[in-house]
Amino acid sequence: MNRISDILSHKQAYSYEFFPPKDEVQAKEMHQVMEELRSTNPDFVSVTCGALGSSQEPTYGAVSIAQNTLQLPIMPHLTCVGQSRADIDQTLHGYNDLGVQNILALRGDGTDTGEFGHAADLVHFIRSAHPDISIGVAAHPETHPLSPDHQTDRLHLAAKLQMADFAITQFFFNTDHYFRLVDELDARGCRKPVIPGIILFNSAVGLRRIASLNNTEIPAMLNEQLDHTSRADMSQLAVEVAFEQIDTLRAQGVPGLHIYTLNKSAPALALHKAIAT
Repeated sequence: MNRISDILSHKQAYSYEFFPPKDEVQAKEMHQVMEELRSTNPDFVSVTCGALGSSQEPTYGAVSIAQNTLQLPIMPHLTCVGQSRADIDQTLHGYNDLGVQNILALRGDGTDTGEFGHAADLVHFIRSAHPDISIGVAAHPETHPLSPDHQTDRLHLAAKLQMADFAITQFFFNTDHYFRLVDELDARGCRKPVIPGIILFNSAVGLRRIASLNNTEIPAMLNEQLDHTSRADMSQLAVEVAFEQIDTLRAQGVPGLHIYTLNKSAPALALHKAIAT
């Protein structure tokens, strides 16, 4: 099975996210990380877009590496920032040539959305022009930072997800936010799978920066731990936090687990070992 929607209909999926390398050195490092994580038998992997989604080329190159290295279902992130319909169509045909059958459809950052105003418009286009593609969308358990309010966020998310096959969340730490999201979608008649995203952070500064950008709450206890944990021990803290989250999430039968690796293999391997024992 190469379509993620088909995988989710049969099992609880376990997957990884990578970001595209900036140069040849990073490309080799990414290849090595993928080789090492292949031993954990992930069900699929995703590859993010470059900064502001300005070009799909780095993502396309990383997808090629993943396809050749892992021979697993690959899900490129596809943003509509600065993209025309022709641009998107060309990119999708290129992925089809690689055998890619999954896309995470995103609006992306920035103000120039090209011919698509919202991610929902991109989902609609992909569904119409490329009906065989399994489409995922992003969900923010704690509300998208650009949404005017919580209710509007949920209304738009439910409408977007109704057209798509599944959602993957932004990372979070309080699992109550995730379960509230699922309940709110259910109340709107949307029962598509929502896969929780789990981050394996590697620095306090980096985590706080991306948490601020994504409207993600860092609990007080974790904030204190970040202040008293050395850089060398930060990955171990991330694994411990992720394991506690996953223990709670799996007990409630979530449809899958999506691990944000930050292109590092050691924490992801440690987490997988902890889960398996």
